[in-house]
Amino acid sequence: MKFEFYDQKLGSIFGLTDDIKKDAQRFTITSGTINFLWNRNAEDLEILIDGQALILKPNQLATTTYLQHISYSITKLPLTSFLFNREFYCISDHDEEVSCNGILFFGTQDLPIITIPIEQERKFNTLYEIFEDEFATPDKIQGDMLQMLLKRLIIISTRLAKEQLIVKKLDNDQIDVIRKFNVLVDAHYKTKRKVSEYAELLFKSPKTLSNLFALYNQKSPQQIILERVALEAKRLINFTDKQNQEIAYELGFNDPAHFSSFFKKMTSLSPSKYRETNEILP
Repeated sequence: MKFEFYDQKLGSIFGLTDDIKKDAQRFTITSGTINFLWNRNAEDLEILIDGQALILKPNQLATTTYLQHISYSITKLPLTSFLFNREFYCISDHDEEVSCNGILFFGTQDLPIITIPIEQERKFNTLYEIFEDEFATPDKIQGDMLQMLLKRLIIISTRLAKEQLIVKKLDNDQIDVIRKFNVLVDAHYKTKRKVSEYAELLFKSPKTLSNLFALYNQKSPQQIILERVALEAKRLINFTDKQNQEIAYELGFNDPAHFSSFFKKMTSLSPSKYRETNEILP
Protein backbone atom coordinates (compact mmCIF):
# COMPACT_ATOMS: atom_id res chain seq x y z
CA MET A 1 0.00 0.00 0.00
CA LYS A 2 1.13 3.56 -0.77
CA PHE A 3 0.06 6.58 1.27
CA GLU A 4 0.98 10.23 0.80
CA PHE A 5 0.44 13.55 2.54
CA TYR A 6 1.40 16.53 0.37
CA ASP A 7 1.12 20.23 1.16
CA GLN A 8 1.46 22.22 -2.04
CA LYS A 9 1.88 25.58 -0.28
CA LEU A 10 4.85 24.40 1.77
CA GLY A 11 6.13 21.86 -0.74
CA SER A 12 6.12 19.33 2.10
CA ILE A 13 5.61 15.60 1.77
CA PHE A 14 5.29 12.58 4.00
CA GLY A 15 4.90 9.17 2.44
CA LEU A 16 4.51 5.57 3.53
CA THR A 17 4.78 2.49 1.34
CA ASP A 18 5.25 -1.21 1.96
CA ASP A 19 7.18 -1.55 -1.34
CA ILE A 20 9.45 1.41 -2.03
CA LYS A 21 10.98 -0.22 -5.12
CA LYS A 22 7.54 -0.23 -6.76
CA ASP A 23 6.41 3.16 -5.43
CA ALA A 24 9.59 5.27 -5.34
CA GLN A 25 8.68 7.27 -8.45
CA ARG A 26 4.95 7.45 -7.69
CA PHE A 27 5.16 10.11 -4.97
CA THR A 28 4.54 13.78 -5.80
CA ILE A 29 8.09 14.59 -4.70
CA THR A 30 10.71 11.95 -5.53
CA SER A 31 13.97 13.66 -4.55
CA GLY A 32 15.40 15.47 -1.55
CA THR A 33 13.75 13.12 0.94
CA ILE A 34 14.87 11.52 4.20
CA ASN A 35 13.98 7.85 4.51
CA PHE A 36 13.37 5.18 7.10
CA LEU A 37 13.89 1.84 5.32
CA TRP A 38 12.48 -1.11 7.25
CA ASN A 39 12.90 -4.77 6.32
CA ARG A 40 9.67 -6.38 7.51
CA ASN A 41 10.39 -9.65 5.71
CA ALA A 42 11.59 -12.92 7.23
CA GLU A 43 14.68 -12.87 4.98
CA ASP A 44 17.61 -10.53 4.34
CA LEU A 45 17.32 -8.02 1.51
CA GLU A 46 19.81 -5.82 -0.34
CA ILE A 47 19.79 -2.21 -1.46
CA LEU A 48 22.45 0.01 -3.01
CA ILE A 49 23.53 3.15 -1.15
CA ASP A 50 25.95 5.30 -3.13
CA GLY A 51 26.68 2.27 -5.27
CA GLN A 52 27.58 0.03 -2.32
CA ALA A 53 25.48 -3.02 -1.44
CA LEU A 54 23.83 -2.88 1.98
CA ILE A 55 22.17 -5.91 3.58
CA LEU A 56 19.20 -5.33 5.88
CA LYS A 57 18.33 -8.27 8.08
CA PRO A 58 14.74 -8.95 9.17
CA ASN A 59 13.39 -6.18 11.40
CA GLN A 60 16.31 -3.88 10.75
CA LEU A 61 15.89 -0.18 10.01
CA ALA A 62 18.26 2.04 8.06
CA THR A 63 17.98 5.81 7.73
CA THR A 64 19.15 7.73 4.68
CA THR A 65 19.19 11.43 3.83
CA TYR A 66 18.84 13.46 0.66
CA LEU A 67 22.66 13.42 0.43
CA GLN A 68 22.68 9.73 -0.46
CA HIS A 69 21.88 8.02 -3.74
CA ILE A 70 19.60 5.01 -3.19
CA SER A 71 18.97 2.29 -5.78
CA TYR A 72 16.58 -0.65 -5.42
CA SER A 73 17.75 -2.37 -8.61
CA ILE A 74 19.02 -5.43 -6.71
CA THR A 75 16.22 -5.47 -4.12
CA LYS A 76 14.17 -8.65 -4.46
CA LEU A 77 11.74 -8.30 -1.54
CA PRO A 78 9.22 -5.59 -0.54
CA LEU A 79 10.88 -2.87 1.52
CA THR A 80 8.83 -0.61 3.77
CA SER A 81 9.69 3.08 3.68
CA PHE A 82 8.67 6.17 5.61
CA LEU A 83 9.85 9.19 3.62
CA PHE A 84 9.64 12.93 4.24
CA ASN A 85 11.41 16.13 3.30
CA ARG A 86 12.78 18.99 5.36
CA GLU A 87 9.69 21.08 4.64
CA PHE A 88 7.52 18.49 6.38
CA TYR A 89 9.53 17.92 9.55
CA CYS A 90 12.54 20.25 9.53
CA ILE A 91 11.22 23.69 8.62
CA SER A 92 13.44 24.96 11.42
CA ASP A 93 16.64 23.01 12.02
CA HIS A 94 16.82 22.71 15.78
CA ASP A 95 20.06 20.97 16.71
CA GLU A 96 18.49 18.31 18.89
CA GLU A 97 18.63 14.54 19.00
CA VAL A 98 15.26 14.15 17.28
CA SER A 99 15.75 16.82 14.61
CA CYS A 100 16.94 16.24 11.06
CA ASN A 101 20.43 16.79 12.47
CA GLY A 102 19.87 14.13 15.10
CA ILE A 103 21.63 10.88 15.86
CA LEU A 104 19.75 8.94 13.20
CA PHE A 105 20.74 11.25 10.37
CA PHE A 106 24.10 12.85 11.17
CA GLY A 107 26.30 10.08 9.80
CA THR A 108 26.61 10.33 6.03
CA GLN A 109 29.75 8.19 6.15
CA ASP A 110 28.44 5.34 8.30
CA LEU A 111 24.82 4.50 7.58
CA PRO A 112 22.86 4.01 10.83
CA ILE A 113 21.35 0.51 10.93
CA ILE A 114 19.09 -0.34 13.87
CA THR A 115 17.84 -3.76 14.89
CA ILE A 116 14.34 -3.83 16.38
CA PRO A 117 14.46 -6.13 19.43
CA ILE A 118 11.86 -8.89 19.58
CA GLU A 119 10.24 -7.30 22.63
CA GLN A 120 9.73 -4.05 20.68
CA GLU A 121 8.44 -5.49 17.42
CA ARG A 122 4.84 -5.06 18.58
CA LYS A 123 5.49 -1.37 19.33
CA PHE A 124 6.80 -0.72 15.82
CA ASN A 125 4.06 -2.75 14.12
CA THR A 126 1.38 -0.93 16.11
CA LEU A 127 2.87 2.43 15.16
CA TYR A 128 2.83 1.38 11.52
CA GLU A 129 -0.88 0.56 11.82
CA ILE A 130 -1.57 3.94 13.45
CA PHE A 131 0.14 5.66 10.50
CA GLU A 132 -2.14 3.72 8.14
CA ASP A 133 -5.21 4.68 10.17
CA GLU A 134 -4.24 8.35 10.12
CA PHE A 135 -3.99 8.37 6.34
CA ALA A 136 -7.62 7.27 6.31
CA THR A 137 -8.57 10.54 8.07
CA PRO A 138 -7.89 13.35 5.56
CA ASP A 139 -8.84 16.39 7.62
CA LYS A 140 -7.16 19.76 8.26
CA ILE A 141 -5.03 18.46 11.11
CA GLN A 142 -3.81 15.32 9.37
CA GLY A 143 -0.40 16.87 8.73
CA ASP A 144 0.00 17.74 12.41
CA MET A 145 -0.93 14.21 13.44
CA LEU A 146 1.50 12.66 10.98
CA GLN A 147 4.28 14.94 12.27
CA MET A 148 3.55 13.79 15.82
CA LEU A 149 3.67 10.14 14.75
CA LEU A 150 6.88 10.69 12.81
CA LYS A 151 8.47 12.31 15.85
CA ARG A 152 7.48 9.25 17.89
CA LEU A 153 9.11 6.99 15.30
CA ILE A 154 12.28 9.09 15.43
CA ILE A 155 12.32 9.08 19.24
CA ILE A 156 11.96 5.32 19.68
CA SER A 157 14.46 4.68 16.90
CA THR A 158 16.91 7.18 18.41
CA ARG A 159 16.73 5.38 21.75
CA LEU A 160 17.67 2.13 20.03
CA ALA A 161 20.45 3.85 18.11
CA LYS A 162 21.94 5.20 21.32
CA GLU A 163 21.92 1.69 22.79
CA GLN A 164 23.17 -0.18 19.73
CA LEU A 165 25.41 2.20 17.80
CA ILE A 166 27.16 4.27 20.43
CA VAL A 167 29.72 3.00 22.91
CA LYS A 168 28.15 2.57 26.35
CA LYS A 169 30.90 4.37 28.25
CA LEU A 170 30.14 7.68 26.53
CA ASP A 171 27.76 9.93 28.38
CA ASN A 172 25.07 12.01 26.69
CA ASP A 173 27.22 15.15 26.53
CA GLN A 174 29.99 13.24 24.77
CA ILE A 175 27.52 11.71 22.34
CA ASP A 176 26.21 15.19 21.60
CA VAL A 177 29.70 16.48 20.78
CA ILE A 178 30.21 13.61 18.33
CA ARG A 179 26.86 14.29 16.69
CA LYS A 180 27.47 18.03 16.42
CA PHE A 181 30.93 17.42 14.94
CA ASN A 182 29.38 15.29 12.18
CA VAL A 183 26.68 17.90 11.55
CA LEU A 184 29.34 20.60 11.25
CA VAL A 185 31.43 18.49 8.88
CA ASP A 186 28.41 18.02 6.62
CA ALA A 187 27.87 21.78 6.62
CA HIS A 188 31.46 22.96 6.18
CA TYR A 189 33.58 20.18 4.61
CA LYS A 190 34.07 22.19 1.41
CA THR A 191 35.74 25.06 3.25
CA LYS A 192 37.03 23.65 6.55
CA ARG A 193 39.50 20.75 6.43
CA LYS A 194 41.28 21.08 9.78
CA VAL A 195 40.16 19.50 13.05
CA SER A 196 41.14 22.70 14.85
CA GLU A 197 38.50 24.64 12.89
CA TYR A 198 35.75 22.31 14.09
CA ALA A 199 37.17 22.19 17.60
CA GLU A 200 36.88 25.97 17.75
CA LEU A 201 33.22 25.82 16.65
CA LEU A 202 32.56 23.26 19.40
CA PHE A 203 34.56 25.15 22.05
CA LYS A 204 36.83 22.12 22.48
CA SER A 205 40.51 21.49 21.93
CA PRO A 206 41.59 19.35 18.96
CA LYS A 207 43.11 16.87 21.42
CA THR A 208 39.80 16.55 23.30
CA LEU A 209 38.01 15.76 20.04
CA SER A 210 40.60 13.19 19.04
CA ASN A 211 40.45 11.46 22.42
CA LEU A 212 36.66 11.40 22.32
CA PHE A 213 36.54 9.84 18.87
CA ALA A 214 39.10 7.25 19.95
CA LEU A 215 36.50 6.08 22.49
CA TYR A 216 33.70 6.18 19.92
CA ASN A 217 35.31 4.31 17.02
CA GLN A 218 38.56 3.88 15.15
CA LYS A 219 38.14 6.87 12.85
CA SER A 220 39.83 10.10 13.82
CA PRO A 221 38.14 13.48 13.33
CA GLN A 222 40.59 14.25 10.51
CA GLN A 223 39.76 11.00 8.78
CA ILE A 224 36.04 11.75 8.99
CA ILE A 225 36.57 15.16 7.37
CA LEU A 226 38.66 13.73 4.53
CA GLU A 227 36.29 10.82 3.95
CA ARG A 228 33.37 13.24 3.75
CA VAL A 229 35.16 15.17 0.99
CA ALA A 230 36.04 11.94 -0.84
CA LEU A 231 32.47 10.67 -0.51
CA GLU A 232 31.08 13.83 -2.10
CA ALA A 233 33.65 13.58 -4.88
CA LYS A 234 32.52 10.02 -5.62
CA ARG A 235 28.88 11.09 -5.65
CA LEU A 236 29.57 13.94 -8.06
CA ILE A 237 31.54 11.62 -10.36
CA ASN A 238 28.96 8.84 -10.20
CA PHE A 239 25.73 10.78 -10.36
CA THR A 240 26.43 14.04 -12.25
CA ASP A 241 27.91 15.04 -15.58
CA LYS A 242 30.42 17.40 -13.98
CA GLN A 243 34.01 17.15 -15.13
CA ASN A 244 36.93 16.63 -12.78
CA GLN A 245 37.93 20.29 -12.84
CA GLU A 246 34.39 21.42 -11.98
CA ILE A 247 34.23 18.93 -9.12
CA ALA A 248 37.60 20.09 -7.81
CA TYR A 249 36.45 23.71 -7.61
CA GLU A 250 33.06 22.76 -6.15
CA LEU A 251 34.80 20.90 -3.33
CA GLY A 252 37.07 23.81 -2.50
CA PHE A 253 40.28 22.76 -4.27
CA ASN A 254 42.04 25.70 -5.97
CA ASP A 255 44.10 23.36 -8.11
CA PRO A 256 42.57 20.39 -9.99
CA ALA A 257 45.90 18.60 -9.68
CA HIS A 258 45.65 18.86 -5.90
CA PHE A 259 42.16 17.37 -6.06
CA SER A 260 43.40 14.52 -8.26
CA SER A 261 46.22 13.78 -5.82
CA PHE A 262 43.82 13.86 -2.86
CA PHE A 263 41.30 11.58 -4.60
CA LYS A 264 43.97 9.05 -5.55
CA LYS A 265 45.28 9.02 -1.98
CA MET A 266 41.77 8.34 -0.65
CA THR A 267 40.64 5.78 -3.25
CA SER A 268 43.84 4.46 -4.87
CA LEU A 269 42.47 5.67 -8.23
CA SER A 270 42.67 8.97 -10.08
CA PRO A 271 39.29 10.68 -10.67
CA SER A 272 39.47 9.79 -14.37
CA LYS A 273 40.32 6.16 -13.69
CA TYR A 274 37.57 5.94 -11.07
CA ARG A 275 35.09 7.35 -13.58
CA GLU A 276 36.12 4.73 -16.15
CA THR A 277 36.18 1.69 -13.90
CA ASN A 278 33.43 2.31 -11.36
CA GLU A 279 30.14 0.89 -12.61
CA ILE A 280 27.05 2.07 -10.75
CA LEU A 281 23.76 0.25 -11.26
CA PRO A 282 20.84 2.60 -12.05
